[in-house]
Amino acid sequence: MIEIQNIRKKFKQLQVLNGVSISLSPGSVTALVGPNGSGKTTLMKSIVGLVRPDSGTIHLDGELVSANPDVRNKMGYMSQVARYPENLSPLELIAMVRGIRKQQTEIAEELFSEFQLHEHLKKPMRSLSGGTRQKVGAVLAFMYEPRVLLLDEPTAGLDPLVTQRLKNRIRHVADNGSSVLITSHVIAEIEELATRIVYINEGVIMYDGSVQNLLSSTGHSNLPAAIAAIMEKGGGVQ
Repeated sequence: MIEIQNIRKKFKQLQVLNGVSISLSPGSVTALVGPNGSGKTTLMKSIVGLVRPDSGTIHLDGELVSANPDVRNKMGYMSQVARYPENLSPLELIAMVRGIRKQQTEIAEELFSEFQLHEHLKKPMRSLSGGTRQKVGAVLAFMYEPRVLLLDEPTAGLDPLVTQRLKNRIRHVADNGSSVLITSHVIAEIEELATRIVYINEGVIMYDGSVQNLLSSTGHSNLPAAIAAIMEKGGGVQ
């Protein structure tokens, strides 16, 4: 269980997160949706430690993350725009991560095949396409079988085959007890994967509930129309 309580973050005069509180249960897939600039990426980066919140707390399995940063070793993160050392190859990058984390992992080879990376493993990152770099990000996110998995637009740039394999992997980790938080502009992916929707606007959570409740609350029979409805209302549904 990961619990995020009253997270606030301001960049200069812009309040990006304004008292955000959510919890993610084991075995769940939650979709974080909202307009561009609503705070989705900042929230994910706050959870994994790439952004330091101004206030608020994050607990993972009852441990305060700010007091024990090693707890974040239980997390996996796939960013929308990944930045890696350009001179390293995927193999060297993964070896570097293993050295930093001082943890062994048995599934990297399986992930190389799953995401069709073998022919690119020794090439420098600067030579790889955006889609291939995204595949490297997927390996890094999944290879330690994290308890909490944060995916920010994970299928951006991926071909249909790898996209399907990635979705299968997301289902697999959730079925094995991980908590998954995902953002995507492809609503069909959210509909396929998530059972819960969290809608954030201007740094405030405006809706948090099941997909089924969202459909019934908005009077729509499909998720794209329901999400469009809450965006038009600014999240004001019960």
